[in-house]
Amino acid sequence: MNVLQFPLIKITIGFIIGIISAYYISTSANFAFVFILIAFAIVLLVYKFTTTTKKNLVFETSILLLSFAVGIGILVTHTDSNRKNNYSNHPTVYEKANWIEVVVREKLKSSPQNNRYIAYVQKINNQSLEGKILITIPKTNKTKKVVVGHRLRFKTKLINTEKPKNPNQFDYSAYLKNKQIFAQVYIEPEDILYRKTLLKDIWYYSATLRNTIVTHLEQSGFDKKALPVAMALLLGQQQDIDPNITKDYQYAGAVHILSVSGLHIGFIVLFINFLMRPIPNTQKGRFLKLSISLLSLALFGILAGLAPSVVRSITMFSFVALGHYWRRSTNIYHTLVVSIFLILLFQPYFLFDVGFQLSYAALFFIVWLQPMLANYWTPKNKILQFFWDIITVSFAAQLGTLPLSVYYFHQFPGLFFVTNLLVLPLLSVIMLLGVIVMTIASFSALPIWCIKPLEWGISVMNSIIHWVASFESFIFTNIPSTFNLMLASYFFLIAMVLWWKKNSFTRITFFLSSIIIFQLVLIKNKLEFGNSKEWVVLNASKKTIICQRIGNEIEVISNGLQSEETQKNMTLQNYATGTFSTITKQSILKNVAYFNGNRILILDSSSVYFPNKATDILLLTASPKVNLERIIKTNKPKMVVADASNYKSLVTLWEQTCNQQNIPFHSTREKGYFYIKE
Repeated sequence: MNVLQFPLIKITIGFIIGIISAYYISTSANFAFVFILIAFAIVLLVYKFTTTTKKNLVFETSILLLSFAVGIGILVTHTDSNRKNNYSNHPTVYEKANWIEVVVREKLKSSPQNNRYIAYVQKINNQSLEGKILITIPKTNKTKKVVVGHRLRFKTKLINTEKPKNPNQFDYSAYLKNKQIFAQVYIEPEDILYRKTLLKDIWYYSATLRNTIVTHLEQSGFDKKALPVAMALLLGQQQDIDPNITKDYQYAGAVHILSVSGLHIGFIVLFINFLMRPIPNTQKGRFLKLSISLLSLALFGILAGLAPSVVRSITMFSFVALGHYWRRSTNIYHTLVVSIFLILLFQPYFLFDVGFQLSYAALFFIVWLQPMLANYWTPKNKILQFFWDIITVSFAAQLGTLPLSVYYFHQFPGLFFVTNLLVLPLLSVIMLLGVIVMTIASFSALPIWCIKPLEWGISVMNSIIHWVASFESFIFTNIPSTFNLMLASYFFLIAMVLWWKKNSFTRITFFLSSIIIFQLVLIKNKLEFGNSKEWVVLNASKKTIICQRIGNEIEVISNGLQSEETQKNMTLQNYATGTFSTITKQSILKNVAYFNGNRILILDSSSVYFPNKATDILLLTASPKVNLERIIKTNKPKMVVADASNYKSLVTLWEQTCNQQNIPFHSTREKGYFYIKE
């Protein structure tokens, strides 16, 4: 069966290409609207005037053009910054403090020092503006409890989300932009005015129900360490999980368990179907079963916060339910594509969500590859068959997500199949108990004997995960990757599976071509980084860290950075991984450095320097007490650089001095890392 013969798959591919194009190429709403009209007119003209013999190819091409145009239009429509009343289109809100009124929409994972929330702007200076912002509130004695639906009023200045300050660092700004968040605020608790009335919308009632469940479980004596894991497994709420537990799940290759996905929804669907078995299988009975199933899935999705993985799974299982109701054989590829298309139609930015990408990559390879793996051995024993199915499903999913995981996270858990063998049978029992416990907890507290099996199950699962994660030699970290290498990896995987599925000359040629392309990408990366040199001043608070990279070898130059700190420093490891390099040497910071014909004068707290020496770059570190104007006159530097180890007040004064002397000034705290490249 050729999957690409399904018309909807071709339409969805064109639709996705349109979304990606609009994401990277700025497009106005007027252009998108005109483009859709033109594409629609072309479809009508082709349908009317093309002869029957030519109609198929030309008509399909015109439909692809229309789906491409619709993809562009959908993304433009769902980009909040394209709306005139979005606060991002009013620059004055970033320039000074304003009175801002918001309603809290979602509670995020907090840090030991701060609580964080996503809020929706209602007014700025009594002007009706809208848009989502990120709110950070320090934890103090004056901090009040903020819940979803709270309406807050405060006076502060909106802060633009910042770009990464160090090379190969996670781009938090792009992450927030994909969630349509263009600003953040930091508010002291005493500066917040709380409105008496709450905004009671669907988000409020969803959060209230979750809080009720948590309260009742706490009143029942549910273990405090197991409770956050239970909330993640059953309701998709990961805000309160201990970071050490999350780390164990990552290292064991089981982090997907903490995110509600198709696995979890499948258990819930089975439970719902079990409860509905007494309903007769008549026309009315089948319609009642369908209605209950769809309603239950929708309510669970809202309760779980409508995360991309939840929406994807619910949409897919809803179409499976509809297929059973109409008594049609539900083609899994059709179901996958329909769910992708519908989700992106209403939430196109989900396409750029890592969880969304990993979910569909895993699901596609399970559907495509797992049956082939399962056919290699058919155990007669049902228990062996059960565990063999777990192994094949786990391997297919892990293989399908491997290039994406390495690209985004640069690590690979080598014992993932052991984790799934040990955990998945237990997880099925936990999910069954969890659905029952959570349903009862929605109404009242439970007796201790009722919650203990669920609590013990989660504790045992956490212990197994921790045991697997303890084998650190099987955890492969800091694996370098690029976007092109990720694409080449998928090209290789798909070609390999196609050749394995059917041995033919065309497929062997395709497979060998994928190997050549993969090797060419590797060679390009090796030439790009192996034959280049770089001198980088990182943006590190309180310490000066310089990386001198010659090819694939990095020398770390710093003032007091210990060897064990170097290995644990994520900024250094990100830089090394991103440049396909390794840290081979560590040196003490000196007052003079030379790189690529540049003489670099480095001034630290000792304030020692050599006057009247020609200087290309002056680097200021550790807040030296110097007369910068005099140094500029005697040493005549072409540029002055100040890293994040200096006091902010001094950096401001130095910038003013450089502006007066017409000398370029670079502050790593404001502009990010500074580098010289050969």
